[in-house]
Amino acid sequence: MTYSYKTSGTCSRAITFEVNDGIVSKVRFEGGCSGNTKGISALVEGMRIDDVISRLSGINCGFKGTSCPDQLARALKNLRAEMSD
Repeated sequence: MTYSYKTSGTCSRAITFEVNDGIVSKVRFEGGCSGNTKGISALVEGMRIDDVISRLSGINCGFKGTSCPDQLARALKNLRAEMSD
């Protein structure tokens, strides 16, 4: 299933991704630093949700208090919470 997440506090504006059986795939950032967001996408595809969250949560970009990787972790946390309900 495809999910969308509106980011906050980063150069990227949104993230779309798929999760099937707890595995992340087809991650795409709208905006942001192209090389970095493509790299993040390539690295996390095929990973379990909890592994992505544990690796990317809390990463900051400068003094913003968040980053594109952190925003992906937040999106996955939200999805995980929705799946638990």
